[in-house]
This record gives sequence, C-alpha cells and structure tokens, in this order.
Amino acid sequence: MPQIALRDDDGTLAMLRDSVALFARQNPGPARLRVQRDKRGLDRALWQDVAAAGWVGLMVPEEAGGPGLSIREQVVVSEALGRELAPEPHATLSVFVPVLLGQCPVSRERDRLFAGLMSGERIVTAAWQDRRGVSDVTARRDETSDDWLLDGTKAFVEVAGEATDILVVAAHGAETGLFAVEAGAPGLTLSPRTGVDGSVLSEVTFAGVRLAPGRRLASAQSADVLLDQAIAETRLAIAAELAGLAGKALEITIDYARQRVQFGKPIASFQAIQHRLVDMWMQAELASAAVRNAVEIRSRAGSAEGAGVAILAAKARAGDAAAMICRNAIHLHGAMGYTDECDIGLYLKRAISLGASLGNADAMRRLFIENDLDTRH
Repeated sequence: MPQIALRDDDGTLAMLRDSVALFARQNPGPARLRVQRDKRGLDRALWQDVAAAGWVGLMVPEEAGGPGLSIREQVVVSEALGRELAPEPHATLSVFVPVLLGQCPVSRERDRLFAGLMSGERIVTAAWQDRRGVSDVTARRDETSDDWLLDGTKAFVEVAGEATDILVVAAHGAETGLFAVEAGAPGLTLSPRTGVDGSVLSEVTFAGVRLAPGRRLASAQSADVLLDQAIAETRLAIAAELAGLAGKALEITIDYARQRVQFGKPIASFQAIQHRLVDMWMQAELASAAVRNAVEIRSRAGSAEGAGVAILAAKARAGDAAAMICRNAIHLHGAMGYTDECDIGLYLKRAISLGASLGNADAMRRLFIENDLDTRH
C-alpha cells in the first residue's frame, strides 16, 4: 500500500511508525474520535500518554531540552497518525507551537512552555488567525506599569477550552509580538464551534488581558516573520497526515470490496470496481510522492522557506487525494458508508477538516502560482 518512502539507514523511521501502530492498536483512532466528538474536548490523560511516547516534542531543539529531530521524523509520525485517524490536533500542538517557540529568544517563559508541552502537563495552543470582520488583537503598555494589555479577537483556535497556555500574535506599534497567556486569565473569553469532524475551533476574545513583561516571548517587524516558518512546517506535517489517511482509507475500501458479494461474486472482481480502485491507488501514491519530494527539498534547503513551493504542492496534492479517495470509498461501501457506525465516513470528515487547515488545495495552488511568479521576477 502507498507509503511515504524516506531513506531510513538506521531504522529510526521504522521504529517511529511501529510505535504509532502499537499505540493505535491499544487506542483505536475511530473510537477516540467518536468520544472526543461527543465530549467536545481533548482527552487530557491520553494526551499525556502521547507526550510520554515522545511525539509532542520531536522538533524541540536540543538546547531547550528536546530531541532536536528533523521534519523527516515528524512527517513519519504524522503519516502514521493519519493512517490511524488520530483525532488530536497534532499538527498544531506538536509542530506549529514547538516551531514557533523555537524561533523565540531563550527565556525562562519559553523554556517553561517547552518543558510543559513535552511532558504533556501543559497544552499550549496558538491564537494567530484573524477572521474577516473580526478585530485583530493589539498589545499596549499599561500607563502605570510595564505590563502588557491585550485587546481584540482571534479565530480558529484549536483546543482552546483544554489549553493551559495560548500563544497570541498581537500588533504593538509598528511591530508584531508573540505573547504567552495562561488559560483563565481575567478578560479572556472563548466562543467554541464544532467542526465537520467533531473538533472544536474557538474564537478567543481578549478584553484588557494583563500580562507581565516577561510574557512577551518575541517581537518582529511583521506577523509573517514570526509565523512563516511554523506555517510551512505545519503544512508539510498536515500533508503527511492526509497522505496517511488516504492510504488507510484505500486499504479499508479494498478489504471491503473483497468481502462484499453481489451477484454471487466479490465486487472487487468487477472490472469497473477495479478501475475505480486503481484510480484511488494512483492518487494515494501521488500524494505520498509529493510529500516525499517536499521533505527531501526541505532537508537539502535547511529551512522550510527553501522548500516553500514543494510544500504547497504537497499540501494541495494530499488534500485532493484524501478527499477523492474517501468520497469514492463511501460510494463503494454503499449505503452503510453514510452511517456513523461505519468508520470510512469518519475518514472523509477528517480529510475535509485537515484539507482546509492552513489553506485548502485551491488556496495552495494560488500561493504556488504567486511564489512561482515571484521567483521568476
């Protein structure tokens, strides 16, 4: 079956895949997704098990106490989690936040957050996206002290209800800062909404939220300078997760087609069904190849910026492939594919949610064209 084929001379990547598969056998992803969907929240105890396995802090730098592994290891874990339909927002909590913190100057607050997220004791999410028509967050100095005051709203914040800390991107003067806000701070309110796969996205409003001076982790000339690296690395991790999800959905459908009997024969023996399955297999292979290409270019370039176009292509290809495979999988399952008891429907909903995260396939293609034009000129 399709798999992101990365060079693995010392067997590290195979061990990572095996560790995720073992965890999944003990904690099946579809069952966890249904539980989290119904409870509308993250399972804190299970998340600590994930952290104990070492998957949360793979990319935390060694100087901050982490393993300092590369995007290659992260992609393998993300692909394996996608195959197992892991419902937790790993891309945000395990990639976006650590990469964002890794760009901050060394400080006591930064190291506290790193230690907490690696141990699983703290759930650190990020509030950085603005929704059209919603005020951006601004930071200003208190006139009577050196404290910071935050005002405004951020949208699409994952696991905000379970987070212990929120990294907030806020404008202050001509610069943009990254601030650490503890959950439950006075003036902080959440407005949660349920996504298509049962995950919860929140609008987070700040009304005079007071922060000590040390809570400003970093400052830059623009939000792009703060966020571009984290966004690119996270897109690649999401692409890997989508590729894994697509491959597993294909496997489930092939197994079902071999078992389902119509007119006295398994439907997998019908030529029309075989053609459909081959089309799905090709899409899964192309998704895996696109992610592999992005990983290799990213590794050679030494930064996500040098692999920007390849990452956009991988995210677009993997998003389209996962959606196409899952939609066809439901069709081939027949009426039962639409029921909640059938796992394949959960794969489609997860593919839709992940595909939209940090830009859907159309958005990736537009950015691809813009980047290509910028490079030519």
